[in-house]
Amino acid sequence: MSTIRELKPSLSATEPEAPRLEVVALPARKTPSSMRRILSLEDLEDAARRVLPRPIFGYVSGGSEGDASLRGNRSAFDEVAFVPRVLVDVRSRNQKTTLFGKSYDMPFGFAPMGGTSVGAYQGDVVLARVASEVNIPMIQSGASLAPLERVKEAGRTAWFQAYLPGDPEIITPLVERAQRAGFETLVLTVDVPVMANRENNVRSGYSTPLRPTPRMVWDCLIRPRWLFGTLARTVLNEGMPHFHNMGDKVPAPLISRTAVRGRALRDGLAWQHVELMRRIWKGKLVLKGLLHPEDARIARESGVDGVMVSNHGGRQLDGTIAPVRMLPGVVDQAGGMTVMMDSGIRRGTDVLKALALGAQFVFIGRPWLYAASIAGPAGVHYAVGLLREEIDRNMAMLGINSVAEMTRDRLMPSRGPII
Repeated sequence: MSTIRELKPSLSATEPEAPRLEVVALPARKTPSSMRRILSLEDLEDAARRVLPRPIFGYVSGGSEGDASLRGNRSAFDEVAFVPRVLVDVRSRNQKTTLFGKSYDMPFGFAPMGGTSVGAYQGDVVLARVASEVNIPMIQSGASLAPLERVKEAGRTAWFQAYLPGDPEIITPLVERAQRAGFETLVLTVDVPVMANRENNVRSGYSTPLRPTPRMVWDCLIRPRWLFGTLARTVLNEGMPHFHNMGDKVPAPLISRTAVRGRALRDGLAWQHVELMRRIWKGKLVLKGLLHPEDARIARESGVDGVMVSNHGGRQLDGTIAPVRMLPGVVDQAGGMTVMMDSGIRRGTDVLKALALGAQFVFIGRPWLYAASIAGPAGVHYAVGLLREEIDRNMAMLGINSVAEMTRDRLMPSRGPII
């Protein structure tokens, strides 16, 4: 993809220059044929539905219970509107963003997703490599199938996200393992004290490990692209995938009639365990899943480096408030901590609204997995390009040249006063 902008001629006492064109360097990549009808990240969901077996798609796309949080995450963005400025020279606009002292080319990254390598061949490695190539961060999920050491080798920007119980005997070895692997940022997810009531998983036939049933076999057979391109290719080349990064002594396989995935109880995880991790972990420590400003204050006092305002993409407590609504309050309590956000972001306008409300960076999940399942690394590159170009156009029309200019005065309630 490339973008061509027409620049104004410079004014001088002599004959004015003819308008000149500036080509903004974007990776020159051929659009995958399977992505030609994809015009936005939102289009990826229906396209992935035609590729992924019903249980896998249901697991990835669904929320919990009645999906109220899932819907609310999207609708909340409609309640704020932009107030653009005009007649601003926006020829120098760029999206470069600094996060934890590192410069990234865009203000968004890949959120942790446990199902990435179930949806796409070597999905975790694919995302890590693409993230490195486009210079944005990728967070590997603790529930992923690829060993964390392999993902770290694949992508220099990879972070690691952990699901941990309130048990130092499990916390310490896993934290030390991530540190030995060379990860610089550790993300502790804190909004899963128990598993949510994900009725969609029951309805679609998803479980971990996956239990072979006649219906599941049929669901896979009618998705031959996934069956041969992801599952069979993985098993033939690498053997049966296992959940390697949960701290279990015996990792559970992806598919089994009898195996049970170990789920150490997380309902005992508390602030003293965050403080333990802070003592062990030498890099940046982030808590993911905070919504209440008071929790942000405690995190700051506990030595945490950053928080991610999130409701787990609507996959935990149904009816939880949309994270974008809580950003200003969390920012007020954050002090020197970095504030990030995920859940519900699908458009460049969503990214810019979140930045205006105080997020310093945002993370997005499901669309990247969909893109990888449809067209592998090329699909992810294409999806990143879509969002990058949306943000670029939006910045021009807002009258800003840097994402740092996206401040709260650029927004007002969409049903604000009529003057």
